[in-house]
Amino acid sequence: MAGNPDRQGEAGANQLLLNPWARSAGLHSLNTSSVSGAEAMYLNVAGLSRLKKTQIQLSHARYIADINLNALSFGQHIGSGGGVFGISLVSMDLGDFFSTSEDIPGGTGATFSPSYFNMGLSYSHLFVNKVSVGVTFKFVNESISNVGARAMALDAGVQYVTGENDNFKFGISLRNIGTKMKYTGEGLSTPRPNPNQTWEFPITYYQRSAEYELPSQLNIGFSNDWLLGKSNRLSLIGNFTSNAFSRDQVGGGLELTVGQNFGLRVAYKTELGTAIGSTEATLDNGVSAGFTASIPFKKGSDSRLTLDYSYRATAVYNGIHGVGLRIDL
Repeated sequence: MAGNPDRQGEAGANQLLLNPWARSAGLHSLNTSSVSGAEAMYLNVAGLSRLKKTQIQLSHARYIADINLNALSFGQHIGSGGGVFGISLVSMDLGDFFSTSEDIPGGTGATFSPSYFNMGLSYSHLFVNKVSVGVTFKFVNESISNVGARAMALDAGVQYVTGENDNFKFGISLRNIGTKMKYTGEGLSTPRPNPNQTWEFPITYYQRSAEYELPSQLNIGFSNDWLLGKSNRLSLIGNFTSNAFSRDQVGGGLELTVGQNFGLRVAYKTELGTAIGSTEATLDNGVSAGFTASIPFKKGSDSRLTLDYSYRATAVYNGIHGVGLRIDL
């Protein structure tokens, strides 16, 4: 009872909670224990260490109200050990807005586009194929031409693999722990007359904006794999998310992979303390699904080109579509 519902809505920078990566979005971001590769830098950076060589990912998500999420990530295995370095960039495209002012509330004729992006530098290490740990340092930015807010944040995670065929996985990730954000800039300045009656000249006053927290969260997840034949796998996934500034969430999902060439996934997530379909809940709830299709660059090669697609149903609007392209070298 640490104050979850009472603190709801007090955090900002909620774009940090929007998953742009199609593969994990198909499981509603519930695969804390099993996420791997460059996209793991979003959910649980410990999974980055499962990368064997080099991986490049591009992703695009069509969010509500014509908002677009675009992401780019790169992961590189370092040396002969278990270390992997990664870099990621996620941006939100909100489109163009009409510029207005106090003197011209109907619009000045000009337009502007807000800049929302975050960049992360990550390192993850795998110990004897059982335990992996990782950390991400993020720079968060929200700005227009004359006002902006910035912060530094930290993500950390761990994954543990056990079982006869490494089929049981457990993962914990802590996300968006960082400095407070506060808007500053020339846009908060206002010219006003000098209060001195003797000399008349304008004085520029600066408005002070309130600070706000980042939307930190804790994820605890597990998964269990059942081998179907020599190369097929069915995975059961469960996850609990504790949000510091909103209601907690719990969910589960299934993922079926056919060799290395095809995958299907479906999941369901619910927000504790709200009714199913309630508009009081966030959009990060309900049913999600997705698929993966992958082909090698040449027969017998580990280098592959992979396409991911995801769909997340929403109680309002028309759902969230995501598509991703992954290149393994």
